[in-house]
Amino acid sequence: MTLAIFDLDNTLLSGDSDHAWNEFLVEEGIVDAESYRQANDRFYQDYVNGDLDILRYLSFALAPLARHEPAQLDRWRAQFMDKKIRPMMQSKAAALVDHHRSQGHTLMIITATNRFVTEPVAEALGIEHLIATEPEMINGQYTGGVAGIPSFQDGKVVRLDDWLSHQQLTLDGAWFYSDSHNDLPLLKRVTNPVAVDPDPTLSTYAQAQSWDIISLRD
Repeated sequence: MTLAIFDLDNTLLSGDSDHAWNEFLVEEGIVDAESYRQANDRFYQDYVNGDLDILRYLSFALAPLARHEPAQLDRWRAQFMDKKIRPMMQSKAAALVDHHRSQGHTLMIITATNRFVTEPVAEALGIEHLIATEPEMINGQYTGGVAGIPSFQDGKVVRLDDWLSHQQLTLDGAWFYSDSHNDLPLLKRVTNPVAVDPDPTLSTYAQAQSWDIISLRD
């Protein structure tokens, strides 16, 4: 069974769903606009630079989930999908996913963005398997904490290895598509690494390794 693995933000999507969710919270008046936007932008720049403290970021990003009832969060998320996510969906990305599906490959998204934000995105893209950072939930309420290892940088490899072990599968012949140098630990592990609209660091590395470099931007 061949895996076709996709990063989500700035790969299958033309933007970053995590940053967009935080922007949505600001625009809807759910969080304090000025301080939240500044922190959101600062953390995003840290991510771009490869300097993100993932646990510090998650403490910021998951806090709003703990302040509201899940039913209300679900209503906001549905609005977010229509307002922010659907405009980021790309026809070329859909065609690439369909190509792997037609080959009988097992499709997966692996993303550092949390499951609350990304689960409906994976469903909309028709991708069954999702490895995402898991927000902690106790007695039906989000706590603002993280359950397990965040799927970020080396954490993606750890989480994927755990999934493969449970499924009794391997990475033989696997594909992985990503835009970010933060995903180099996993890109180096697969048979077919592909840089998608890569950031400068990944672009330089991919060229040096003679990896495929593609664009999915419509």
